[in-house]
Amino acid sequence: MKLYEAESPNALRVWVFMAEKGIEIPRVPVDLFKGGNLAEDYVAKNPMGRVPVLELDDGSYLSESVAICRYLEGLQPEPNLFGHDALEMAQIEMWNRRAEINFFGNVAMAFRNLTGIFKDRETCVPEWGKVAAEEARSKLGVFEARLGESAYLAGDRFTIADITLAVAIRFAERVQGMGNFDVELARPHIERWLGAVTTRPSFVDR
Repeated sequence: MKLYEAESPNALRVWVFMAEKGIEIPRVPVDLFKGGNLAEDYVAKNPMGRVPVLELDDGSYLSESVAICRYLEGLQPEPNLFGHDALEMAQIEMWNRRAEINFFGNVAMAFRNLTGIFKDRETCVPEWGKVAAEEARSKLGVFEARLGESAYLAGDRFTIADITLAVAIRFAERVQGMGNFDVELARPHIERWLGAVTTRPSFVDR
């Protein structure tokens, strides 16, 4: 297998997941700033032109970071990060989706529309970016409340949901100053949880 990747939040999500599993896969760098993800040979691997992409041994490709993580979990079930039984799997999926759609996605839209970093290849709408930033700030309160009653996002142990939210918050920390938006990350329960998550060996130096 090969992992086509770049310095991006979604690639980081896969890197952390692989580190938790102790999985090593050869990596092929993709230069986003030079448009490597838009090249014809790359788009043939992933028509959405995003990273990461996992090339399988049979020459087929998987994209979307959570789909890649699910595949790796199937290959190496332990340590389990997606749930052991029907209820736990559903709870983890619920919190992972909440983190991805309500916070991660909105931070990404604020980044794309307010910083203008990729304005040479996509339309930027600052008004949309401001709405997305406000939505991210508003929804972060849901996660603050949850982490006030639970050690981890989906329960009493670390899962893919924690990876998703922690990666999203680290992304927000890096970019919110670039786009003149503030999602108010300094919240006590989130800070407690983030300290526990990002000091895990899988997160250190990533």
